[in-house]
Parts: sequence; C-alpha cells; structure tokens
Amino acid sequence: MGCDAIASTPSGNGYWLLNAFRSATAFGQAGQALQSGCTSLNGATGQWTALASSPTGNGFLVTSTNGGVMGCGDAVSFGGPVTESLNQPIVAIAATPDGKGYWLAAADGGVFSYGDATFYGSMGGVSINAPVVGIAATPDGKGYWLAAADGGVFSFGDAAFYGSMGSVSLNAPVVGIAATPDGKGYWLAASDGGVFSFGDAPFEGSMAGKPLNAPIVGIATFAPPASN
Repeated sequence: MGCDAIASTPSGNGYWLLNAFRSATAFGQAGQALQSGCTSLNGATGQWTALASSPTGNGFLVTSTNGGVMGCGDAVSFGGPVTESLNQPIVAIAATPDGKGYWLAAADGGVFSYGDATFYGSMGGVSINAPVVGIAATPDGKGYWLAAADGGVFSFGDAAFYGSMGSVSLNAPVVGIAATPDGKGYWLAASDGGVFSFGDAPFEGSMAGKPLNAPIVGIATFAPPASN
C-alpha cells in the first residue's frame, strides 16, 4: 500500500511517512516508529489520511477519514468528530504550536478544532470549486490556511493570503500545503511533483516534468533553530 502523507519533525532531523493501512514509519530522529506507544484508535475507521508532529518530534498525531485521532509517543489525542455525521471525509490535520490541540479539515472545507485549537472559520457550507486537500497553521496558532485540489487557498484568523493557483490551469491537482516558519508564506505541492511558492516561501526546486513511479501525496517543512 502506498504512502498517503508526510510530516516532518519541527527540527527537521526526521520525518514520518503514513500509509493508508494504519502504519506510520519513522526516519531519521523522528520518534515512535510503527505506532509504538500509541493510544487507542479512538473510534477511527476507514483509512488514515494525515499526520502531524508533536512539538518535540517525539510523537505524532494521525487521523482517519471519519475523524478519529490517535496519539503516538508524546502526542495527545483530544478526540475527533467520530460521532458526527460528516458531509465529506477528514483529509488533513494541523497541530497547535504547544501540541495541546489541533484542527481537522474535511474535503468540503469544514474545520473542526480540539484541545486549545481555536476555530477561526471554514469553507464548510460554501460552494468550492475543488475539494480541500490540506491545512497548515500559522506559527502562533492563531490562524490557518486551507488548500484545495485546484490550487485555491483560503485563509482564516491571522493567516494572511499570499496568493494561490486557483485561477491557473494545473497539470495535476494540488495535494498539500506547508507554511514557512515565520508564517509569511507557504508552498503548495501537486501530485506530479510541481511546487508553487507564495509570500516569503522560496522556490527550492520540484519534480515537475520528471518521471515519477507514483504520484506525490504531500509536502512538509520544518522550523530551523533560531540563530544567536
């Protein structure tokens, strides 16, 4: 079974790859490989769709299509919309900076907040041209962006809008969004390996135009240590 998502540790010294068969594999110094030290499934059914690192990089949160959230390592689950009737499946998760909360995003643009994560709005109930595929939080946790498959970007709270690919014809759908460490920009990744940068996000290259064995499914970045 192929890879469904990627998440980096905050320091960039490792990452996890998630597949749809409820397995996350750690690389580098990312902690809790293969679900070691994880909580119960907390009502999760269907496939795992997304994961997010804890602030230490010693654990991660993983969510399923029905909104179940499992915590692994030092990542704590605060629940999910497993008892609610969802219009569309959960497709993405973003953690608050202190790791004491998170947001879940559904394909219809709905956003669900748990723990100390504040709800700043969503696209739920609004007609959108393409399904939402990703969510990224601002560094202070007071806002977030949603990214849609057509490259559209929607900003909430203190998340500033820096542009999108929503009005551009794409060779392949967008599959994820990652914010810069200062929150003044973001990248979008497409399934063909294309990368689009906005705000202060530098373009560092992509796999667009190169043969791939399988589609790209996500994008991740990390916050470099502060210089003295």
